[in-house]
Order: sequence, then structure tokens, then C-alpha cells
Amino acid sequence: MSEDARFEDGREAPLNLGALDADDLGVISTLVQDAVFPVTEMQFRRVERRFAILLNRFRWEDAEAATRLQRAFERVQAVLVFDTVLSVASQGLDRSDRDLILSILSVTFQPGEDGAGHIEITLAGDGAIRLQVEAVEVTLRDVTRPYQAPSHNKPGHPE
Repeated sequence: MSEDARFEDGREAPLNLGALDADDLGVISTLVQDAVFPVTEMQFRRVERRFAILLNRFRWEDAEAATRLQRAFERVQAVLVFDTVLSVASQGLDRSDRDLILSILSVTFQPGEDGAGHIEITLAGDGAIRLQVEAVEVTLRDVTRPYQAPSHNKPGHPE
């Protein structure tokens, strides 16, 4: 007699998500909160109208299981890509400091006319990156296997 499959027997797959509106972007924002990346790992390709960041993402979707099973918290390298980008501006960060490590707090959309607007990536330490976009078109894709978080801790945010 065969046994029914159980949820616990399933394997987690790498994230590969897209956002086409502000609500979708909110989900991606939650998943990239506390992601860290060197300032050298972001790139704007003006001709392609694409801005991308290679980041080390804390696996928020696994944090509860790690706590429950008393195992290490994990991070994973992921690519965060914004399409239909017309321009990029930054504030509060020195792009010439090649050793600068940035940390994402949130990613939000401020609508303009006809679906256009601005996406703001708020960084720890009062920095921000502002993307002028024709529309919300964002993807988040994990590109490596998860690895143990070097800090061994879950990021915290005091109230």
C-alpha cells in the first residue's frame, strides 16, 4: 500500500518571484529586508533600462523553521532586478568607496501617472536608491544554495 506524500517531505526550491504592482513589491520587500551587498554589486544598464543588485539575502521564509528545529539561520545569494528603469539616483552613500557594504530596509513604490513612478530602496544608515520607472517590473531570484548566516543570528529591528 502506498503512503500519501507529506508536506514535510517536500524540498524547498529557490525563490523566483516577480512583482508587477505595489502589493507584489511589498512581498519582495519583505523577503529582501536585511539583505546585504557591496556597493560594487549594483549595476544600471541604461540601454536595457535595467537596474540589478547581487545581494546576500536573509532567508526570512525559513527563519521560523530554523528556530523551531534549533538549526542555523540561512542566507542565500539572490539577484534583484528592476526593469523599465529610466534613471537612477542615490543619496547618503559614497559609490566611490569600493569597500562599502549596504543593507536593505525596504523597497517601496510611489506611483506617478499611467503606472509610472519611483521605486525607492531604503538602506540602513539613511541611504537610499531611487529608480524612476515606467512601470513596476521587478524580479527576485535566488542563484545559490542557502548557506549558514555568518552572524548565526536572525536580524532584529528595535521598535
